[in-house]
Amino acid sequence: MARKKIREYHSKRLLKEHLKRLASIDLDILSAQVTQSTDFAEFTDHHPWLSSTKVVVKPDMLFGKRGKSGLVALNLDIAEVAEFVKARLGVEVEMGGCKAPITTFIVEPFVPHDQEYYLSIVSERLGSTISFSECGGIDIEENWDKVKTIFLPTEKQLTPKACAPLIATLPLEIRETIGDFILGVFAVFQDLDFSFLEMNPFTIVNEKPYPLDMRGELDDTAAFKNFNKWGNIEFPLPFGRVLSPTESFIHSLDDKTSASLKFTVLNPKGRIWTMVAGGGASVIYADTVGDLGYASELGNYAEYSGAPNEEEVLQYARVVIDCATADPDGRKRALLIGGGIANFTDVAATFSGIIRALKEKESKLKAARVHIYVRRGGPNYQTGLAKMRSLGEELGVPIQVYGPEATMTGICKQAIDCIMSEA
Repeated sequence: MARKKIREYHSKRLLKEHLKRLASIDLDILSAQVTQSTDFAEFTDHHPWLSSTKVVVKPDMLFGKRGKSGLVALNLDIAEVAEFVKARLGVEVEMGGCKAPITTFIVEPFVPHDQEYYLSIVSERLGSTISFSECGGIDIEENWDKVKTIFLPTEKQLTPKACAPLIATLPLEIRETIGDFILGVFAVFQDLDFSFLEMNPFTIVNEKPYPLDMRGELDDTAAFKNFNKWGNIEFPLPFGRVLSPTESFIHSLDDKTSASLKFTVLNPKGRIWTMVAGGGASVIYADTVGDLGYASELGNYAEYSGAPNEEEVLQYARVVIDCATADPDGRKRALLIGGGIANFTDVAATFSGIIRALKEKESKLKAARVHIYVRRGGPNYQTGLAKMRSLGEELGVPIQVYGPEATMTGICKQAIDCIMSEA
């Protein structure tokens, strides 16, 4: 599961659309998104309710505690919204130790209310944890002892009986309404492959639940089956995270291919770099370097999978090698070209792209004193490994090559020993 945060605007959009479909609950949610491209002269044309409704405006940037940080404005008209946004759009703020400019706001009707409730659902390994409280809002953490929680195993259905402990102390006149709402929200959670959903708070308006603040995370590995349900969904980077030019390039490659190409720079001055086939294997290699005590030397996280073609692998490998060989300082560096045993991917074919990149970057590899360690198995792996061995002799670059007879992460220890040796 890959948990990806989505904006509050999209969390509420998905809930509104699918709660009606799955539970026949029609939420009176209205919301609009403001970005740097928003033209306020046309804004009310697209959202007519803004002309006659007092509203709330707040950043929609994947961070919490907006109210406590003075970033939420209440009971404004549209002119005041424009003024509020103009004063803050593009302005850098610090939240949780991260600094970044505010680029996106959400605008919603101002909803006067007295009672605030809390609801969260979290997907875990063996089921889902559902939490509810009658004391929601900005002080939920101080009132956490009042939160009621149930755990629902994966094989079980959420029934009114299972939900009963959460709402047992509610007044009778709203108990059924909130119980049905929790059941419906859980149905949306499961149907759309949410991995996390939180409303803090929601309230009751005209005898119907109304989410005021909401956070959501989706399992993006389920995108293939939820394409139509999710609609035009966006997975923003975490607040404060800005892609480097090289990361942006790989991100654009990834968007254009049916394969998976991932690349994150962890330490530009690191001396251990990875180019690993397979999502699971890529995590294992990175974890192994960390477990051996050298996380500070790990330059990147990298993963290619889904059988990218030779040209895609070539472009990908160029970027990894350029980063791994940047600013040579005379000390040894290591490049791990690893992976597990492939089921379907032609190892020789993907190695062809990597080999072309290594040939192009021969002088850079030598200048940075890069030692290369290869471990791979799978279809046509013997041919691929033989080409790698020949390449080392051809270029005069140290390349150690192993097949499935070697442990998958054994080359991590060799790489560490290499960069720590004085010779």
